[in-house]
Amino acid sequence: MQDISLTQLQALERLVLWLAFGLALALGWIVQRTHFCTMGALSDMLLMRDATRLRQWALALAVAMLGLAGMAYVGWVSPLDTIYALPRFPWLSYVLGGLLFGAGMVLASGCPTKNLVRLGGGSLKALVVLLVMGVSALATMRGAPGLMRVQLTDPLLAGAASGPFLGQWLSSALGFSSSLGLLLMAALVSLTLLIWVWRGPGFMRANNLLAGLGIGAILLGVWYVSGVIGHVPEHPETLESVFVATASGRMEGLSFTGPVAQWLDAFMYQADGRKRITLGMVLVPGVVLGAALSAWRSGAFRWEGFTRTSDLARHLVGACCMGVGGVSAMGCTFGQGLTGLSTLNWGSLVAVAAIVVGAWVTLRVQWWLAERHV
Repeated sequence: MQDISLTQLQALERLVLWLAFGLALALGWIVQRTHFCTMGALSDMLLMRDATRLRQWALALAVAMLGLAGMAYVGWVSPLDTIYALPRFPWLSYVLGGLLFGAGMVLASGCPTKNLVRLGGGSLKALVVLLVMGVSALATMRGAPGLMRVQLTDPLLAGAASGPFLGQWLSSALGFSSSLGLLLMAALVSLTLLIWVWRGPGFMRANNLLAGLGIGAILLGVWYVSGVIGHVPEHPETLESVFVATASGRMEGLSFTGPVAQWLDAFMYQADGRKRITLGMVLVPGVVLGAALSAWRSGAFRWEGFTRTSDLARHLVGACCMGVGGVSAMGCTFGQGLTGLSTLNWGSLVAVAAIVVGAWVTLRVQWWLAERHV
């Protein structure tokens, strides 16, 4: 899109936001309908040795990974234009943030995405979690916790000499182009995941396929909307390449911790005239509304609130951990999980591993405490 005017740029931005909102509607509907949940998948594996929901997650990742690599190979997008293209990432922030986030999503009965879906289904508990998470995330971005993060953990960096992506490492090792290296690495990892997915007994059911294939397609859809439709090679004023309607100015995918905090920021400080709605922000109400429609259609909508002080305290602690951890790790189970891992970058591998460890340890502790009170 060459020689675009400011009026056309504004129209393009509205188009990107509406398309992202539509994809978020579909995401909320699918997650509510299929009970897709990262924390639930880990809990099922630990408590019941049931990998069904983990296979849903793996299928979604394989679809997104292969699709993004294919788009990069044909030249539609480039992972180098994403927020994950960090030559050296703050590994300690990712580790500590991931551990906090993993523990928090267990204590808060789900990650930000799951709580948005639960809010759509009538859970006021989820509303409390999201508000507290948003406040703690905003503080970690701009307040005292953020200052501590920037001064203490962010300066500790790590990274591969070949670049931030595993595909670049493969390219440098074998002498391929970066796009081919990304495609081959994505094919190798995806094939491994798909073999494990298809071997699952009883997995080939409509609900599981809807979760895996549907969410994987939505992940790709957001990448396409942001990276292809929303890409302007030359801004009419700055003459620089820009991805419209994104908070970072780069190509963005699904993520929810930061956008929830941005809604609170806009709500409290909109009068200063500098706030704008971004792609990440429209995903939040889209997921809630999509989940609400699904819950209403299926008769699953129920008002829910706290009945015990201990339950409230646990969710408050979990929400704080998710807010601080999600910002420190630069993403949630979608932001660093499915979206980040679809680019096959080193930082996301570290962050997701820490999230899994944090969640696993917390689930183990909860299980141990529950057995003691039996």
